[in-house]
Parts: sequence; C-alpha cells; structure tokens
Amino acid sequence: MRLPFRRRDAACRRLLSPVSIPLLLTLSSFAISPASALTFTPAPASNLDLSQLGRVALAGDFSGISLYQFEEQNEHPFSTNGSESLLARLPNGIFTSVVDTDATIQAMCTFVMNNGTTLGVVIGGNFTSLQGRQSNAVALFDPNTAQVTPLTGISGQVSALLCDQETNSVYVGGTFVGADSTNAIAWVGTEGWTNLPFAGFNGPVTSITKASNGHIIFGGSFTGLGNATAPTTPDGQIINLSTASITSGSSSEKQGFSDPKNIICKTGSTDGPGNTWLLQDSSTGFWQATFNFGFQPTKLRLHNTHFDGRGTKKWRFTALPINGIMNFTYIDPATGQNASCTSECPLSDDTSIAFQDFHFVNVIGMNAFRLDISAFYGSGGGLNGIELFGDDIFAYAINDFNEPACAGLQFASAATKTGPWTVSPSLSSTSEYLTANISSPITISSASIVFSPDIRESGTYSINMYTPGCRQDGTCSTRGQVQITGQMTANPTKNEVIDKMLYQTNDFDKYDQIYIGEVDASSGSFRPQVTMTPLPGQALPSLTFVAQRVGFTLINSTSGLNGLFDYTPGRAVNASDFTNSAVNRLGASFTTGSAVNALATSGDLTFVAGNFTSQAVRNIVAMNVNETNTKSLDGGLNGAVETMLLNGTSLFVGGRFTSTLDNKTENLNNVAVYDISADAWSPLGAGVNGRVLRIVALTINITSSAPEVVVSVNGNFNQLEAFGNSSAVSVNGFGIWVPSQKNWLQNLKLPVESIDGLLSSSILGIPGGESLYAGSLSSSTLGVSGAATLGDTLGNFPVTIQPSPASSKSSGLAKRDDALTNNTSAGVVAGVFDTNNGRNITILGGHFTATATNGSTINNLLFLDGSKNDEVTGIGSEINSNSTFAALAVQGDVLYAGGNVTGTVNGVRVNALVAYNLASKSFNTQPPALTGGSGTLSSIAVRKSTGDVYVGGSFKLAGSLGCPGVCFFSTSSSQWTQAGQNIDGTVSSMMWATETMLLAGGNLTINNTVSSFLVKYDVDKQTWDNYPGSSDLPGPVDVLTAGTSDGSQIWAAGTASNGSVYLMKSNGTSWQSAGETLEAGTDIRGLQIFSLSSAHDSTPTVSSNEILMLTGSIVLPNFGSASAVLFNGTTFRPFVLTTSSGNTAGSLAHIFTEQNNFFNTSSNQLPLVFVVLISLGISLALMLLIVAAGLFVDRLRKRREGYVPAPTSMYDRGNGMQRIPPHELLESLSKGRPGAPHL
Repeated sequence: MRLPFRRRDAACRRLLSPVSIPLLLTLSSFAISPASALTFTPAPASNLDLSQLGRVALAGDFSGISLYQFEEQNEHPFSTNGSESLLARLPNGIFTSVVDTDATIQAMCTFVMNNGTTLGVVIGGNFTSLQGRQSNAVALFDPNTAQVTPLTGISGQVSALLCDQETNSVYVGGTFVGADSTNAIAWVGTEGWTNLPFAGFNGPVTSITKASNGHIIFGGSFTGLGNATAPTTPDGQIINLSTASITSGSSSEKQGFSDPKNIICKTGSTDGPGNTWLLQDSSTGFWQATFNFGFQPTKLRLHNTHFDGRGTKKWRFTALPINGIMNFTYIDPATGQNASCTSECPLSDDTSIAFQDFHFVNVIGMNAFRLDISAFYGSGGGLNGIELFGDDIFAYAINDFNEPACAGLQFASAATKTGPWTVSPSLSSTSEYLTANISSPITISSASIVFSPDIRESGTYSINMYTPGCRQDGTCSTRGQVQITGQMTANPTKNEVIDKMLYQTNDFDKYDQIYIGEVDASSGSFRPQVTMTPLPGQALPSLTFVAQRVGFTLINSTSGLNGLFDYTPGRAVNASDFTNSAVNRLGASFTTGSAVNALATSGDLTFVAGNFTSQAVRNIVAMNVNETNTKSLDGGLNGAVETMLLNGTSLFVGGRFTSTLDNKTENLNNVAVYDISADAWSPLGAGVNGRVLRIVALTINITSSAPEVVVSVNGNFNQLEAFGNSSAVSVNGFGIWVPSQKNWLQNLKLPVESIDGLLSSSILGIPGGESLYAGSLSSSTLGVSGAATLGDTLGNFPVTIQPSPASSKSSGLAKRDDALTNNTSAGVVAGVFDTNNGRNITILGGHFTATATNGSTINNLLFLDGSKNDEVTGIGSEINSNSTFAALAVQGDVLYAGGNVTGTVNGVRVNALVAYNLASKSFNTQPPALTGGSGTLSSIAVRKSTGDVYVGGSFKLAGSLGCPGVCFFSTSSSQWTQAGQNIDGTVSSMMWATETMLLAGGNLTINNTVSSFLVKYDVDKQTWDNYPGSSDLPGPVDVLTAGTSDGSQIWAAGTASNGSVYLMKSNGTSWQSAGETLEAGTDIRGLQIFSLSSAHDSTPTVSSNEILMLTGSIVLPNFGSASAVLFNGTTFRPFVLTTSSGNTAGSLAHIFTEQNNFFNTSSNQLPLVFVVLISLGISLALMLLIVAAGLFVDRLRKRREGYVPAPTSMYDRGNGMQRIPPHELLESLSKGRPGAPHL
C-alpha cells in the first residue's frame, strides 16, 4: 500500500522537494548539443524490380498509405482512451511516438537558461507515467537522448507552462499541490521547485504568458491568491478505528479486559469489563491498529483508565510502516501550559479529566500505528478509549473507511452503490477500492456509486476524484471513461453543477479536480453528493469500472482577482491591493464567474480570451501593456473562446462562437483568425460544426520541398463546413487549415500527407532543428482513398474516392465470404489497366463512391480515361448502388466485372457478373445471371488462347444451366458452358497454371464424394481432379499465385480448420509451409511474386532474385498489422502501411499491373527471337573457326612430314590440253563408270 500524498508540512516554506536533489545533480550535468537530433532507424530497402511491369497500382480500403521506410512506423490507430504521446516526425513525414504517456500532455516549452544552455523540453499534463515510468504531471525531456526525467514534487494536473530564459525559470500552472503552493509554482534553473511570492491561486490556472514589459500574466478560473487551508474547526474528521485490525502485546488475562477492541467506540463508558483494556500487572505493552487505507491524522485523543488505580503514565506513538516516532503538542492539565513530547508522552491519572488531546507536529501519511506503553500507574497500564482525527475530508467508496457509525454523527461520510462491485486490494495504491466488471452494452445503469462527504462548514472547496492506477491490477486494457455529476449548493443557480467526463486509464494513482467553487454544509434539507457512473455507449467488450474516494479541500482566498493576475518577477506581492495593475483591473471588470482560458503576446499587445463579459468586451480582448489601454476586437466574439494560437501576425482562435459581437464578421463557426496588422477577423472556410478545444501549429510540405506552417483544429465536431467550391467534409474532430491555400488540407487535390487524431501542443524548432508534438495521431505519407500508384514513391490517381466510414478488414474464408455476401466490404477491391486497341483506361471496382468529371456520383465501378485528360466516368444507374465488384477482367473490348452484383441492364436482371463494352461505353448483351448459393462471384480467369471467361464463386446455376462453383462464358458463342461435370462447392480463387490447366481454391467437392481445398481442371479432358498433395492443406484456399513462370510451382494461402492463417508453397508434387507464423487477425487477400534488383540469400521456397508479396491485413509477430509484407523465404518484412478514416488500420485487397512480367529479372533482356538468332550466329562462327583450325593443322602436319608441292607449268598444261583431240575427250563420256576395285 502506498501512503497518501503529503499535503502539509510544519515548515512555512519549502524550496526543494527532498527527492529532487539527485535530479538537480543530473540536470546540472547535461545540456542539449545544438547539433543534437532524434535519430530513427531506416528499414531495409525492398529492392523490388518494377521495370518490366509498366504501371503498378495498389487497391484497398484505406484513406492514407505509406511505404515502410523506418522501423518506427506502424499501423496503430490513434488512441481514444485519453492517453497521448510526445511525438516527432520521421524523415518521410510520419508522426511517431518518442515518449508514451497514460493521459494527456497539455503544455510544452523549451527550457533555455540565460547563458544559452538548453536543459531540455518541459512537458506538463495530467499523466501519471511517461514511457512506463511513474511521473506525475510534469517532466523534462532530453531530445539528445530521448530520456525523460520526472520533476517530482507536485501532484495533480499541469495545464500551462512558460519557460522564461531571462529568469532561468519555468512557470507552472494548473490544478495541483506542490511545496507550499496551489495551482502555481516555479522551477528555477537547477535549484528545483520554488514557491512564488504568493501562495498560488484559489482556482485553476489555464494559461501563462510573458508580456513585453517583462511581467508574467496568469490566466484561469480564480478569484484570489490562496492555498489549501484547514477548516475553521480543525481535526473534525473522525478516522475509522472500528474496522481496523487491532492487536496488542502483554494484554491482561483478566476476563473482560484482554480484548484491545474494548476501547474503540467506548469513549463515553466507565471503566469496567468490556469497556477497558488492561496490560498485565507490572508489564509494558503495546496497542496496534492496522488499516486497509492510508490517512494523515492531526489529533490523537486518549481516555485513560482508572480501574483499580491503574492507568497509563508514559507512552509513545509509532507511525507504520515508516517506523517513525511522532512528535506531539498538548496542554499540560496540571499547569494549563502548552507542552510537547516525543518518545515519553505523559497521560494524566486525574479522574476528573475524561480525555487528553495530543496534536501531531508533523502531518504524515500512514496505514498503521502502534502505541507503546512504557510506564503506568498502580499495578499496570491500560486505556479506556482512543480516537483519531484528521482534517482531510474524504468520502470513500468502501464504507468501512468512512467515519464510523458509532461516532453518532448526523452526516457522517458515506457511499451508496449499485452494480456488481467487489473489493480490490490496495497493492500500490493508498487504499483498497471497489471494482465493477461490466459487459457490453455499457449504460449509465450498469453500475453507480454516490459519495456523500461530511461537510461541516460552507465555503470554497476544491473537489478531487481519486482513481487508482490500472497497471497494479492489470486492467489497463479494459479501463474506460466515467461520468461525474453532482450538485454542491442547495440553490442550483448559485454555482454550476458538476458534469464531467474522466478517463480511468491512468497507469498509476491520480486525482482529477472535478469542481472548484462554493459548497454548502450538510443540513437536513440538503447534502452535497458526487455521483459516478460509467460513460454510456463506450465501444468496449467489457469495462473495468473502479471507485476509491472523493476529497474536499477548503480553499483560503484573498479575493480581489477575477481570472487574471499580473506578477512582476522579483517583486513582493501586495495581496491587499491589486488595482495597481491594469491587467488585474481588466480581470476585475469581468462579470462574476468569468474564466480566462488562453493568453497570447504579440509585441506590446497581450490577448486575453475565455468566457467572460464586461461593459466593453466579450470573450476576447487585447491590452497594450505599456499604454494600459484595451482593444475590443470588434467587441469580441459572441461565444466562449477555448484556445488561441499566434503565428506571426495571425491569431487563430477556437471555441464556441459564430460571429463577432458587432456582427461585422459572420459565419466564423467556432474557429477564426484575427489579422493583427489589419485589425480584421476572417473565417477559416466556413468553420466547423462543433466546439473547438485546441488549435496547434505543425508543418507540412504542401506544394514545395520546404515545409510550411499549418494549423490543426481539434474539438467536438464531425464536419468541416462547406464553403465556395468545397463540399462539407466528415471528420473525427480534427482538421488542418492551410493558410497558403486558404482551405482545409482535406479539401486539397494534392499529393499531401494524411493526418488524423488529436494534437494538444507543439514546439516548432527546438535546438537542433527538430519539432516536437503532443497528442495522439495516425498519419501516412500520402492521403488518398482506395487506390494509389506504386513506383519509386507512392502516387495518387486523379480521381476522388470517398473514404469508407469504417474498416472492413476480416479474417478467414468465412469472414471473406460473409463480407462479400453481406456487402460489408469497402474500398477498391480490384483494378485493371486496359490498353487494348489503343485505349488507356484504368478501371477500379469495389464498394465505394466517387465523383465523376461532370460532378455526378459514381458507385462501385469507375473508369479513368488517360487518353481524355483523365476523364472519370461510371457505368450509370443500372447496377444497384449496394453492389460490390470483387473481380475484373478485360477480353478484347469487353470488361467482365463480378462480385456481389445486382441490377437490371436493358430490362434484363443481372446477378454476380456484368459485361460492359469499353469501346462503345455501353452494356453488351448480358450473360445469363449466376444464381444459387450466395449468388456471388469471387474470381475471373480468362483463357488467353480462346478468350473464354472462366468465373468462380458461390453459385449453382448460370441461367438455367447447372454450373456449380465454376463456369465459363464463351465469348465466341456468347453462352455459358459447364467446366467439367464433377465439381461442386464454393470457389475463392482461380489461376491458369498452364494454357490447359486451371486451378481453383476454396471449399470444394470432386465427384460428389471427395472434399478438396485445391483442385485442377484439365481443359482437354474436361475433368476436375485434386491438385497433387492438396490433402496436406490445412483448410480452404483463399488466394493463389504462380511460384514460377511455367506454373509448375504455386503459392497458396488460406484459413486452417482451427481458424489460423496458413501460407504454403507447392513444387507440383508436395507442399512446404512458409515456416513463419502469422498472428491471429491476419487476412491474406493477395499473393504475388516480384523480381528483385538486388538478390537476397536463396531459400528452399523463394529464389534469391525473387520475393513474395502478401497483401491484405497481415499481423506480424512483434510488429502488428501491415497492409503488404514481403517474404524472402525466411522472414516477413512490412512493405506498405495504411490507415483508415474509421481510426483503424486500412487494408490492401489487390495489386494490379499494366504488364504481367513478374518473373523477368532484368530490364536489359532481349526478346526471345533475337536471343535465338544471336545463338545461331555464334554457332556458325564457332564452326568456321573449327574448320579453319583443322586446315591449318593439316598443312602444318604435311610440312613436317616432308611434303612438297609437285612442279606445275600452266603453259605445259595448256599445251597438253591443246594436243588432245576433241573427239577423244568427248568419247570418254560414253563409257561406263568403272566399278569398285577388287583385291
């Protein structure tokens, strides 16, 4: 059990928290180097060779897409449980967490000393942990090492920070207790926490700014300087001893006197059995109480016994578990003078004294104590009663910890509850607490608890709700939100009622201020109460709802302020007269109950914004601090201002308003910009349709390589309002305004980033050039919906596809079939590049809406014609808008598109498949409808040699033809033909392994008897048979792809009978598993081999110059989901990450290319005909060389053997020929050829 937070000290002022001393030594030993920067780890290059594929595109259900380039990237959605992170940007623009927290970061500033040394970035919020390390409300972050140093010493919530280099100080504001201050304190240089010359404020501080005159201006909801104080009647809360565990040592053996519990709740009784506890004769002893909650006592009351002349004479009080002997002050009954004692405190034996009160000198936390009796009167010591009191006003969820019933109090603290509550151990918390485990649906009546405190005097109170941490009990994943309500005054119009929402997702114990204001004392007609229930409608399968205690702290106040305070560093504060400051006078002019929410300084002007009115201004005003005059800014705004951001001369303002008070500028709608130099208001577009809570600056590359400052707007809205040519945009409370474009980022038709979530604070440019952000974001390098191009980088198609309202990811064949059958698929599911007959058309199909060039709406199937300036068209209204296209194929001029498709074309009903003529841009005569089963089509495979269109899916009939599972449409005869007669079942995927062999995967039956998950069809024999080794597959095949160019090897993925996902490769005879395990939730929707430009180590399943890509939603161990991963035969590596507008990871359904040359490994390869001709040429050259070499060798041999040429004479030969008579020469021709020689 952790002891309660120490709220008061005996010392009047504390400079440093003791635990801060080691920290100060650490802070003084480091400073951030000007060249320092956060570092990130590049991911290995993919080395895909896309050179032979032409155009490449990715299709799926996403609103943002990124290549995996750094190991810090992921597909995690932004947090919705109240936790945020300290964020930085990767070199590719993606936001990544550098420090995780369990709650919100509300303020940041760079802490630079006046000598130029940067100590780090101070971060403040309502967190209890940073990077898993306990850290309450404020810490220091070192960008050089990414280390966090908690600035211990305050407890509560920090809402505002101001780092002042001139005074080496960090001014801190919020709702907290630290040192001897409430809600405001300073951290000075390396000295640590230092109380300001005033005791803080009696209300929250929400903003701090430094004016041009050097003054520090605090803004908030306070009415005076002040601090926590004890009630007018101190020691009024009774600490419950009746439910403690009581033990003793050396108790008397006399009947009726041995039980140490005798003296609890027996304060009015006389000595005697059952009322008195005695020690053994002539013996020392002890009395000990152990509690299941922590407390801070201020007074001990002891009733001495006088039974038989006995009594306690000397005693000491030891606080446990710290084993500290406590100091007390008391009034000596003999002298009437104040006295003090420590280890030997006296107790009078005067029978006329009913009891003695001893006041604790130091108020500390404990959960047990022991009274040691060291001396006694008469025969032995003993007591007749004991009571313990405190100032802290708590109402506990467990009634055993509230004031005891035996005290007879009229309005004792108590709690009432409904629901399945159980008691949880305190573990590292200050007390045990209640836990209710609630199953969905979560409603306000699922459980409730009402806290009723013992309020004895009316006054200004701060009310805090205490929540035990979730890490200690392992419930962080099921913690959620709670609703707090309550009425604190008998007259409900006197003060606002409590109506607050809180997160219970804190890692460690925390408290949240839920109210500050007037609280009436309990009476017979009214009692203050706080009710806590689960926030209804939370999207959690189960909720862990916890309740511990509510605390009420009386606030002492000087009054005289109203939301503004002007502090001059180094000067004493005159709390009796605040009117010397024009800033204080401005606050005093506001009506009672006003609040200042934001401050900003530009030159001599200080802007004050919030929820206030005066005779001259409303909700926003500017003051020249040197001339002490104000500017009304067109009278202010007609609604409250929650936040401001100053960027140059532009002041961005957000809140709940619609126009300036003088109505000169209308249609501001909750967010606007004030041009300081022009003294004019302007809307941001047409604003948003709900309250704006935060405006934060960030940088984005919009139209050039240089980033520009843009403005994020966060709040309770779901739409960016339409204006000009821009339609309304649905959002999740987050928008980005681009000042250079005068438009929202979500409206820009530019290749820009996708960002969604929440930003609460930022620092643009810390030393080293980095920027830091606070919030919870999901982001992508390219904001695009449904389809993107893939090359060296990602690109977008010139088409506007509306993002899906929610993710459609699924897992397993059953889910895939259900998604198609029930039309729950979303996004682009299939795509084709059509280049036939000189066309240049990109075809996208799925379940989506898009905008045509003429402004009309396209449903589910669109054409992007590159030859007509990227004209975007659809297919008209003949196909029902709730259809889903899952497969596309082009044969000649005809597009065949199938899926869960219904409609009426040319008066004829169509189902599962439609045919559309791309040349005439009209529907052909349609193939007869595919019906039976679920009537859906999942795959199309065109046989190239014949043009026949083979389709697979869940159907039984093609028109009237029995054709279960697989059928083909003859394009020459325009009729359906059954592909074999021995197959039945549902087909999920098909591919041509060879020109005559078709493979089909799914849940199939051959010959009505043999079940199979993968079958092959012999076109020549027109029969189906099991694919070799298909019995080794653990479940139906969902996806197929060729593993080699000749189709002799294939890859298959599917869902095993146990629900797990498998990935296997066949060499044509046997199967081999990929080996690596994919996590639950994986949905493989596509497989494709790619060639590589750089080889990896060869593996048995993947050759060294190739790699396998998986698309879908692939959940990798120790990483999470990725929309595309690469598999090299041994390991999976993320390749593409996506985000969805529904705050989930997106998914990739399909990758499609212009050419299918996936197995070509080099862009310099020649066509086959040239390779053959070159080979023949080389062969002839080699033959000639061989002949020449032979002749040379033969001539050389003859020369060596002495051969010489015979003498010749061309003259003699000529003369000889001339001597032969012609008739002799011709005569020889008539003679027969001589026969073979004979031996």
